[in-house]
Amino acid sequence: MSSAAIVLCQSTNCPQGNPPSRLECPTCNKLGIRGSFFCGQECFKANYGTYNPFPQYPFSGTLRPVYPLSPKREVPEHIPRPDYALREDGIPISEVRTLGHPPRILNADEIQKMRTACRLGREILDLAASHVRPGITTDELDAIVHQATIDRNAYPSPLNYRNFQSLSVNEVICHGIPDRRKLREGDIINLDISLYYDGFHSDLNATYPVGEIDEDSAKLIRTTRECLDAAIKMCKPGALFRDIGKAIEPIARASSCAVVRTYTGHGINNLFHTAPNIPHYAKNKAVGSMKPGMCFTIEPMINLGGNWDLVHWGDSWTATTIDGKRSAQFEETLLITETGVEVLTAGANSANTF
Repeated sequence: MSSAAIVLCQSTNCPQGNPPSRLECPTCNKLGIRGSFFCGQECFKANYGTYNPFPQYPFSGTLRPVYPLSPKREVPEHIPRPDYALREDGIPISEVRTLGHPPRILNADEIQKMRTACRLGREILDLAASHVRPGITTDELDAIVHQATIDRNAYPSPLNYRNFQSLSVNEVICHGIPDRRKLREGDIINLDISLYYDGFHSDLNATYPVGEIDEDSAKLIRTTRECLDAAIKMCKPGALFRDIGKAIEPIARASSCAVVRTYTGHGINNLFHTAPNIPHYAKNKAVGSMKPGMCFTIEPMINLGGNWDLVHWGDSWTATTIDGKRSAQFEETLLITETGVEVLTAGANSANTF
């Protein structure tokens, strides 16, 4: 037994309900890894070599990180990459230089490159979704996404931008870091896919059930998709960016859900994140109107219940609901046309023009 302070059992599937525990993994202790405590041998053996890096953090829900993380994934040298991929600090200088600039209007050649990048992104999302099942880890899903991306001679846009693909489970709103936790029957997971190909980025995501899920989770997923679809339908030349939230929030509220305000949609083209800024809640103060040739994302994050606020785990990156209730998200990359909108990342069974 260790003399370390008592913390809760770190097993992700503790049959005792994660009671206060003093049994510490001796190997982890020797390596200087703190937080690997278990209530007994059963939990210790089932989780040997893994640990919760934030044992004292007051998690809002039941999800826990399962470390260690995999090393940073490699990208073959022949694949072109954005500027931030080559910087130690990961700062996207090209984006910084355009702060305050109006949204770009893409020409015909640039639009075609966006279509290609978005088609590849959709292929990868559909591939990753086909592997969602109980027992697979988010790290294994991340490996599938990474390999599929480089197989297409594309660069994973989040790599070195914020270092991680985003795979968000249950109460995680966004920015879930892939780790060794196995998905369980009844979970929900959001797969967020972004890539850089031939000088342009694509960005899309969707939330999926893991096996059979409860009705509240199913309602949340349906509602979130309905919110996005309603927002897409109002997009056309002359439409105001601030009215996107007006289309989304009534649908969320009617299902007793809340719209996250902290994160927004964004412009996307040769830059990963750029103007315009797209809030998803009503009565926002977004400026500007849509014009043909603009590309941007709409990506509402919807929480069960009435609380839209969030907290970050000890990694200062993973954002979760403040009350531990579940959250879902869907995202598409859009192009404003002369007559309406084209969904560049639309799935095979979805309408791509409105």
